[in-house]
Amino acid sequence: MTLDDLPTPCLVLDLGILKRNLAHMAAAVARHPGLKLRPHMKTAKSIAVADLAAPGKGPITVSTVAEARYFAGGGFHDQIYAVGITPAKLDAIAALNAQGADVKVITDDADVASAIAAHPGPLRALIEVDCGEGRGGVTPDGNLLAEIGGRLGARCAGVMTHAGHSYAERSQAGMENVAEAEHRGAVTAADRLRAMGAKVDVVSLGSSPTALYGKDMSGITDVRAGVYMFGDLFQGQIGTHGMGDIAVTVLAAVTGRKPDRNAVLVDAGAIALSKDRSTEKAPKDYGFGLMLDADGKPSFGDAIVARTHQEHGEVRGDGPLPFDRLPIGALVRIAPNHTCLTVAAHDRYYVVEGGREVIAVWDRVNGW
Repeated sequence: MTLDDLPTPCLVLDLGILKRNLAHMAAAVARHPGLKLRPHMKTAKSIAVADLAAPGKGPITVSTVAEARYFAGGGFHDQIYAVGITPAKLDAIAALNAQGADVKVITDDADVASAIAAHPGPLRALIEVDCGEGRGGVTPDGNLLAEIGGRLGARCAGVMTHAGHSYAERSQAGMENVAEAEHRGAVTAADRLRAMGAKVDVVSLGSSPTALYGKDMSGITDVRAGVYMFGDLFQGQIGTHGMGDIAVTVLAAVTGRKPDRNAVLVDAGAIALSKDRSTEKAPKDYGFGLMLDADGKPSFGDAIVARTHQEHGEVRGDGPLPFDRLPIGALVRIAPNHTCLTVAAHDRYYVVEGGREVIAVWDRVNGW
């Protein structure tokens, strides 16, 4: 089977680029003795990818109960479910843990901490700490941290934090500064909990930029990163990886040609590509994706998906498009603007390794 045999739109995953990205992150983490990589599988959502990213069924991070169940079934028992837990989901997590998993939940709410402590099933929780992102979490030096730790009691497993604001930085020095603030917040919170007698087994932090550029990881047990595996046009611009290191593209077919406006239509639209606009504030705005040739090469200049409808994408060139090479039905590949959301509507990866031959088909889990 080759790319010519595939339905469009679909996901194409280049195994060689994936392995290169995984090795790059593994080497960055290996700079810090004793530090573990706990890859976040919220983007890949695939056991086959997890087997490469966390060899030996190592620790992982998930973002839905469906992921937790799917990966536990694949032998990945040590998990952090890195979205604030609600009491209604405690039964499902406890059931997985009763079957041999070790899925740790997170909370930044005192009442939820009480619910976790009172639950009859096996549960452990991390306290989410806000290190500057301003999303979830408690301040590392505030009273709420101690209150939550006290309410969790023996079910306290440690702390976690996420420096999502690292993606707003545009220099290595900026990302290093965010990484240091993240490190300082996590360690401060852990030390305070230990001082009050709490057990702190896990001190977890991470985003792809801070995992790559953090200088000091003392006191940290693991780092969580995920988008580094696949990469995208935004990550390539902020330096998480090179622009040639985007492992996932969307295979699409030309469905219309519009020479009067130097554009082609493709059958990958808002659902297949997503409408997320990560590069809108980056140095180069790639709209909803960059059109490559069927081999994944940038053969059309900056041919950007400028508009999307549900199942239509309109690609406009920065120079004259070669319409003789783009007949109706011609295959192209779209490099994603934000890979996490681009892959979300798809149910499998068609795996290649530098060519057009499909060497494997890997499933992925969707839903919640």
